[in-house]
Amino acid sequence: MEKIKLFEEKKVRSQWNEDDAKWYFSIIDVIEILTGSTIPKRYWSDLKKKLTLEGSQLYEKIVQLKFEAADGKKYATDTADTETLLRLIQSIPSPKAEPFKQWLAKVGYERMQEIADPEQSLDRARENWQKLGRSEKWIQQRMTGQETRNKLTDYWKESGVKKTDEFALLTNIIHQEWTGLTVKKHKDLKNLKAQNLRDHMSEAELIFTALAELSTRQIAEAEHAKGLKQNAIASKKGGNVAKNARKQLENQTRKNVVTGENFLPPVKGNKKLK
Repeated sequence: MEKIKLFEEKKVRSQWNEDDAKWYFSIIDVIEILTGSTIPKRYWSDLKKKLTLEGSQLYEKIVQLKFEAADGKKYATDTADTETLLRLIQSIPSPKAEPFKQWLAKVGYERMQEIADPEQSLDRARENWQKLGRSEKWIQQRMTGQETRNKLTDYWKESGVKKTDEFALLTNIIHQEWTGLTVKKHKDLKNLKAQNLRDHMSEAELIFTALAELSTRQIAEAEHAKGLKQNAIASKKGGNVAKNARKQLENQTRKNVVTGENFLPPVKGNKKLK
């Protein structure tokens, strides 16, 4: 579960690992925040050398995970769990070290709360979207779509689809079938980089995405789809259901459902899309 966490409005890419129940954070993102460096990769490279010379074993606890970069592509990134990150922070002189440690503790505590009571996760998501100015109608559709998505991914897990890249492949099949665009092309259309595509979908796009994923799950269940290959076939069929519905609506309204509209802040000289 890859997430973007915010510390003082700065992004920290993170991933929750269900197996060991830990958050893993991008070390580069943390270093950029603590040091203000414009070249955090070089800072991290120098710090690794320093730790090695000092005989530190911290580097052995670094885990490489694929995170999405600003260009929209995923790259292997050095990450650390909370315990390792706290020890690394001790090697980085920064006035933000203490508030960052408190932030880390809060992130971990909130995750434990969400596991015990999943409704808290939904409440926090709603609050964040409200702060971003989303309408109540949009928020409700986004949350309904997420519930539909979760039921589909649960089915995939139960039917033998385990790897993250397999989830991404199936998602892309569904998306491309109903929109005519890959997920990346749709993000390009909306001028998105590392942002979550669904957080920038219109109400109609959210509804058709949910229809495609609902249809995929019900078709997969009816056909008892197992493994990647059979679920890929069900994904294409599910996406096709939403595609046909999209075309019917577009014929009636003469408006495209899939658009370049987004919720990005306005760029100087350009109007913000709504």
